[in-house]
Amino acid sequence: MRLRHADGSTVHLGYCTNVHPAEDTAGILAQLDTYALPVREALGTDLLGLGLWLAAPVAAELAADPAARRRLRAELTHRGLEVVTLNGFPYAAFQAPVVKGAVYHPDWTTGQRLRYTLDLARILADLLPDDAARGSVSTLPLAWRQPWDAAHAEAARRRLDALTAGLAEVERDTGRPVRVGFEPEPGCVVESSGQAAALLADLDPDRLGICLDLAHLACAWEEPVAALARLRAAGLPVVKVQVSAALESADPVADAEALGRWVEPRFLHQTRTAGCAHAADPADPAYAADDLDAALAARLPGAWRVHYHVPLHAPPEPPLTSTQPVLRAALAALLGGPTAGCDHLDVETYTWGVLPAARRPGTDAELAVGIAAELAFARDELVTLGLTPADRAVSGRTPADRVVPGRTPADRVVPGRTPADRVVPGRFPADRAVPTTLGVPR
Repeated sequence: MRLRHADGSTVHLGYCTNVHPAEDTAGILAQLDTYALPVREALGTDLLGLGLWLAAPVAAELAADPAARRRLRAELTHRGLEVVTLNGFPYAAFQAPVVKGAVYHPDWTTGQRLRYTLDLARILADLLPDDAARGSVSTLPLAWRQPWDAAHAEAARRRLDALTAGLAEVERDTGRPVRVGFEPEPGCVVESSGQAAALLADLDPDRLGICLDLAHLACAWEEPVAALARLRAAGLPVVKVQVSAALESADPVADAEALGRWVEPRFLHQTRTAGCAHAADPADPAYAADDLDAALAARLPGAWRVHYHVPLHAPPEPPLTSTQPVLRAALAALLGGPTAGCDHLDVETYTWGVLPAARRPGTDAELAVGIAAELAFARDELVTLGLTPADRAVSGRTPADRVVPGRTPADRVVPGRTPADRVVPGRFPADRAVPTTLGVPR
């Protein structure tokens, strides 16, 4: 989806496809038919943005084959889908039964990570809409924090220099600028805005910057305005925002049983207390644990924020909450002023498949409904800040058929569904039946 900022710039909003597992072109297109097309239809827009995830093997194939890139772009255009950003953080197998720390490999000390990222930049240059100002690729924040020493830092520096040169070459060859954003994440070498400013401040801002994940920002217990000021002072542009919310508990001792229902085997769920924001090392075990089960065992003192992306529109059941207030504050700081602070926004809830069983989508249609509700939530937040939708409505559909800015999720109507089927605040798709009319439109 596209929105217009008061400064006249186009702000792109989409959803990240790393929630889906396919790692070959045919599988990716089939997933878009299963999920993205129903999402676009539910939102009543003729154009849906995607933060496309391409695993390294398919990225290498596409980067080596200009005709394959043209075919992919044609397939996307045919479906009313557009891509201005790629997620280059997971290298492969992101929806495997167990991912955990494997998602941080290969890291920026390796040539593999460099080749993968430049492959993505070359692909994106050919996928970009003709009127897009630029493309963006998000990537991991150098590496997991252990092991990390001067030799690792030097190896990473060489890769980043080569990345800068490679991105310049892509622009020379295609005329399309693509920027790479390093995504601070709990447990990594760059976890906080302060670490980003210290370690990444001398990068070329025309090519490299920050991907700001709002759940990660919340887990670092950072105040959005101060964090953004810190990045600006370091000359680090926010090239992409991942619109996400984390799990929160005000009283983890009392909430231990509820938190235990969120322990799962696929992803790491780094947990932080408020003290991490002022610690010399935000991963200090006095304030931090590398997974939720470890935090429960350690009984970390104080309120917790857990790196567990929860659906934006449906906070967890009490006593747990989400970091939705941080999300709203960050969007206001970035886009509520006279100038847009970022023009690429991606809803990134990759955890739908591992949510507690009672809240997990049970069918493909239920997942599509949930993704559409998240995008509607994000769009409505941006409209509240003064942005205006710039997409055309789907021909032949009335306003009542569409998700309407300024209306609560309970008011939203999905085509072919009765009021009883509407998205209800605080409920996940798994809590309700989804009619078969949300099948793939042809």
